[in-house]
Amino acid sequence: QVQLVESGGGLVQTGDSRRLACVTSRNDFSMYTVGWFRQAPGKEREFVAAISWPGRKTYYNRSVKGRFTISRDNVRHEVYLQMNSLKSEDTGVYYCVADRAPYGPESDPKTYSFWGQGTQVTVSS
Repeated sequence: QVQLVESGGGLVQTGDSRRLACVTSRNDFSMYTVGWFRQAPGKEREFVAAISWPGRKTYYNRSVKGRFTISRDNVRHEVYLQMNSLKSEDTGVYYCVADRAPYGPESDPKTYSFWGQGTQVTVSS
């Protein structure tokens, strides 16, 4: 079992920046592909970004590319999502995800076996 704990959510203004963090206690964290999904009220979960192990490849939803940056610290067992130039449409619950042997596309929620509880990000104009 992999426990993922997100932090960093909150209320921000349009144009602000925010960094989300996700931590796990797994010592083999560096072997996992990890990423972020989000879900806005009344909408399906949406892929945001992912990073392969040990961090050589990154993947982004077109809507966040150039504004968001995913990174990882394999020593601290953490993954981060730096969000810049936030827009109201970025509002939602952000979930950290992980899988040791992803068999599907990084953008498919079914690819990931482990999900965090989520952290709310609200972008107010």
